[in-house]
Amino acid sequence: MSGIIGKKIGMTSLYNADGSSVACTLIEAGPCVVTQVKTVENDGYEAIQLGFGEKKEKNTSKPLAGHFKKAGTTPKRKLVEFKTFEKSLSLGETIDATLFTEGDFVDAIGSAKGRGFQGVVKRHGFGGVGGQTHGQHNRARHPGSIGACSFPSRVFKGLRMAGRMGNNRVKVQNLQILKVYPEQNLIVVSGSVPGAKNSFVILEK
Repeated sequence: MSGIIGKKIGMTSLYNADGSSVACTLIEAGPCVVTQVKTVENDGYEAIQLGFGEKKEKNTSKPLAGHFKKAGTTPKRKLVEFKTFEKSLSLGETIDATLFTEGDFVDAIGSAKGRGFQGVVKRHGFGGVGGQTHGQHNRARHPGSIGACSFPSRVFKGLRMAGRMGNNRVKVQNLQILKVYPEQNLIVVSGSVPGAKNSFVILEK
């Protein structure tokens, strides 16, 4: 599938012809450089590796510096592979927002915002333990009982409990491209895209 690496700029809204408002996300899509062309003979599979975002050379390892030098480009912050690209690309070639046209549908992949360590009420929507009567003075947001007694004498795996929330890979499918601004490499997609502002986003056709 074809795709591009981008950066989430933020959210805004556009208006339809009937005056209704549509929530949308502004994404800086590219420019991305082809840093490697993988083939079945050399790598066992076919893929196109793209690089996006500038990175200081002093913060780049020597193996990666040689990797980027072979492609004839500066060090990049984000590398992503795309399989079965719709058009043939050569090493060092650049792709940008012109890969998409208005009306296309894409899938957006990003890392959700990290929420830290959260309790069961926020993480799983639990109601808490009772009210403030009958001695329940300090358990309003507690999980309650978590397991059986003498049998099976353990807590089953997968039980919903407190823990780390967010910061996981999320894929939102079938977002429509509303506007394309090739001069600024900007794409406006309908709906929300996972991640915080200035976070990396992968758009797949």
